[in-house]
Amino acid sequence: MTAELVRGQNHPLSQVRLEVRVSAGKPVVAGATLSDEQGRVRGVEWVAHPGAPTLPGLEVSQQAAADHRLAFDLDALPPAVHRVSVLLALPTATGGPVRFGAVAAPFVAVTGLDGAEIASFTLTGLDAESAVVALELYRRQDAWKVRAVGQGYAGGLAELLGDQGLPEARQLAGTINEAVAQGVARSVAAPPPRTPDGDRSRQAATSAPGPDQPRTGPGAQGAPGGTTSPQSPYDLAGPGSATPAPTGYPGGSAQPDPSAVTQPSSPAGGPIDYSHPGRRTSAPPPPPPTAPPAEPGRPAQPVAGDATGWSMDERLYNQVWGMFEDLARTVAAYRSAVDFADSRMEKELDHALSDPRSRIGGQGDAAREAARAKHADLVDQARVALDRDLAQLTAEAEVVEPALPTAYASWDNPVWHGYRPPMEIPMAVRLGDLSLPESGTLSIPMLMRLPLERGLWIDSGRAALDGTLADSDQLRRLAMDTAVAHAARLLAVYPAGEFTVHVIDAAGAGASSLAPLVRSGVLAGPPAVGAAGVTDVLARLTQRVDLVQMALRGGAADSLPPGLDTAEQLLIVNDFPHGFDDRAVTQLRYLADEGPSVGVHLMMVADREEAAAYGPLLDPLWRALLRITPVPDDHLADPWVGHAWTFEPSLMPAGSQVLERVLAQVAAARRPWDR
Repeated sequence: MTAELVRGQNHPLSQVRLEVRVSAGKPVVAGATLSDEQGRVRGVEWVAHPGAPTLPGLEVSQQAAADHRLAFDLDALPPAVHRVSVLLALPTATGGPVRFGAVAAPFVAVTGLDGAEIASFTLTGLDAESAVVALELYRRQDAWKVRAVGQGYAGGLAELLGDQGLPEARQLAGTINEAVAQGVARSVAAPPPRTPDGDRSRQAATSAPGPDQPRTGPGAQGAPGGTTSPQSPYDLAGPGSATPAPTGYPGGSAQPDPSAVTQPSSPAGGPIDYSHPGRRTSAPPPPPPTAPPAEPGRPAQPVAGDATGWSMDERLYNQVWGMFEDLARTVAAYRSAVDFADSRMEKELDHALSDPRSRIGGQGDAAREAARAKHADLVDQARVALDRDLAQLTAEAEVVEPALPTAYASWDNPVWHGYRPPMEIPMAVRLGDLSLPESGTLSIPMLMRLPLERGLWIDSGRAALDGTLADSDQLRRLAMDTAVAHAARLLAVYPAGEFTVHVIDAAGAGASSLAPLVRSGVLAGPPAVGAAGVTDVLARLTQRVDLVQMALRGGAADSLPPGLDTAEQLLIVNDFPHGFDDRAVTQLRYLADEGPSVGVHLMMVADREEAAAYGPLLDPLWRALLRITPVPDDHLADPWVGHAWTFEPSLMPAGSQVLERVLAQVAAARRPWDR
């Protein structure tokens, strides 16, 4: 039975040798791009188009046509490929339509080699776009799926390829258009049959090219799997680079970095780039097979660490983000299907009742019942697909959560009972959990990359707690408890002597929450109180930022004063703006803007309304910080579809002694460094 997909919906693929058939009514250009796990196309050699129609594992048409047949052998794709995007574009300089809104909606179908349809998608809603990503074939849990994308680009192929991270996007778009203008029509043959030895990769790479085709395969220049093709960095551009759409993640990043949450609707928020730093020079080895292959027709059994990466921590990190993206997209597909069902029922009711004679009597009642029955059937189908995906993700979460290392684990995870101070800085740290109303009990860990690229603002303003407005004092206490939990986790996941925490508590209002940090002796000094304490701490940290910046700019990092603490610094500010004058506020803004780049980070516990007297002066400060809440709140958005996710902070279970035990071990490991 064919699955009729709506935008954002996915469907499992039970076979790897496939065809994608395109019917557009008007001539269109068809192509495909290969991308890695972060959704990035590594080079022009990863693009199949009329000028280079054959790549290992796929073949596309050589000319613009109203109908296309693209051939795929997913097992023959290079190991680094995790996504294949099917592209459609209107040809230029032909005198034909220049936007998809002027032609019939293109129809694409994924079929088996026998022609049986597996999934189909009609690309509706296009207008000024002249290029579109129609479908995406992607790998998850050693199984392939197809996702209906329908993402259009008014800037044509150049904008589309640029959005997938290809630096040579404009030049390649020109090459494709020229190849279409000069190309010769040619049908695309089905993938060759497999030989008994099963070497699919070699067969696909060396399938006989036609006389007008460039040579591809292991020995061809520029082929993705070729021996002479240059290696591309595994990771995306580092922090500060633009976040391509997925991707997005978060997101959000091209990868999103699974902490790729954004705050798009709040004036105090902004996109957060959690993209993976560009520190790789080649793709990491794939994870070792740890589970038997799934039986045909059944989903693969989830395995912890089933993602690419050099270490188990990196694999788990990437896997969490795969789960995050899958949950975002499957809920988007469900919501889109429900919206479609609502719209269809409304139109059918309007049409049936437009004739006054059918508004009363049995004919009108029958029309209404038929429309409601169709609506219920569509919603039920969407719910079945959602429940299927949620069940698979829940099973994966049940396997992944117990395997998480301390930096990623919740405080009630048994891994904390065997805690030992680490020797290396982890990739990320867990701030809490993210969930959607449709996800039920399923939640995704919210991981933030280390070292911190922006500060944290724990909002102690009035918020809903269990459906009622929480008491102001209660929220302040919860906000400070959240800050202490995050600070303790950061101290625990950094090696001894590489993370220092300072506290400003001008009014002494957070003394009870800060007690575990003070008693264990892990703070750099007693919490600063009063205006004098605020001035002293801010002066020392701003001086440190100035010294390190001057040393780095002058290329004299070794000339820093011998007594300077080179560890990462975290400043916790409670009850802002109490105790702050104009100079102190300016210094705080300076630390928020310039501190992260030189290892000085800010964590503020504050109610924005209490600082309203400063007016727009503090708007840049709030925008520079990631806002999180001490109680569940739905102010965060993912980088793929922009859902409003409910964030729940990671706090200590009631009555747990884990915090005291962990801080005691941190303090013991720090003693040799404090002498």
